[in-house]
Amino acid sequence: MANMAQAIRMALHYAEENLGVTDIFGEDVGAPLGGVFTCTQGLKTAWNSPLDERGIIGMAMGLAMAGSRPVAEIQFCDYVYNTIDLLKLAGNTCWASNGDWNMPMVVRTPVGSGIRGSMYHSHSFDATMTHIPGWKIVMPSTPLDAYGLLISACQEPNPVMFLEPKALLRVKGEERIPGEPDDDRALSKMIDAPLGDRSQWRPQWPNLEAFAVPIGKGKIVREGTQLTVVSYGRTLPLCAKAAAALADEGISAEVIDLRSLWPYDWEMIQASVQKTGRVLYVNEDTEVTNFGEHLVRRTVDELFYSLLAPPKLLAGKFIPGIGLADTLEMASVPQLGDITEAMRALAVQQP
Repeated sequence: MANMAQAIRMALHYAEENLGVTDIFGEDVGAPLGGVFTCTQGLKTAWNSPLDERGIIGMAMGLAMAGSRPVAEIQFCDYVYNTIDLLKLAGNTCWASNGDWNMPMVVRTPVGSGIRGSMYHSHSFDATMTHIPGWKIVMPSTPLDAYGLLISACQEPNPVMFLEPKALLRVKGEERIPGEPDDDRALSKMIDAPLGDRSQWRPQWPNLEAFAVPIGKGKIVREGTQLTVVSYGRTLPLCAKAAAALADEGISAEVIDLRSLWPYDWEMIQASVQKTGRVLYVNEDTEVTNFGEHLVRRTVDELFYSLLAPPKLLAGKFIPGIGLADTLEMASVPQLGDITEAMRALAVQQP
């Protein structure tokens, strides 16, 4: 099975061959590195930009307005904050022009903890990004969803922010990418660049097939009856694992992978909460002004009389950064034990 980095690479290859993607660029995105997480190795339209995040976003906007379809990478989301005004302009363009100007650009950036990246390589960006109207925003938790969401993103007429949970980029999926060979080692030999001299290396791409995950549609990862857990990105597999463990205690948890933060699948959340009467929102962004707080507010506004207990949010600590030491990182953002205990407590909580 492909890992998420390989799935992203294959989706970008499919997009440049079939969907009109013209430029894939960013810091170290082109040869020889192919991205710090190897997501762009071997792509024919990939090129290296200067170390300038504002230049990267500005270039993507200019290319998109000129009729191209670029995919820009910000190497770590920690460094996208100095482009906020440009992201706002990109999101405004279609609306401000009354639909006369589209902005078909995708921005990819790795997010979150899990690689011991310390203060400057561990930020989350989901809450900040959902404060910028005009963008569609996605965050996959599996390689297949990464492949399908990125293909959908590359067909959108206006900006899409593709958030990649860096802790999951090397995790293999449980479902094959359409067209992926059955042998994992064969895939690696085909599309993973060798160590050392790469000057003569060229990828041998599998016969990839069209596969799109609709932006705005969530996925029920596990069905349950006693509580609903809504998550995405790095924390989603932890929620699924916690739900499986709690089933042995007689606790039935329904787990939803949101996949898209905007638009998001409120209908799926609504139906699940009306069934279970309890909901826990889980992500690793800081807890103050968290995207999960919006979901809690909407749950109270629209589903109050369906609730058997107050909706809960489990999120990252409100601190300026994440420490380098393992213990500091793990204490800063939700871990498996935190999620399990929050689910266990909510399952028995009464109004």
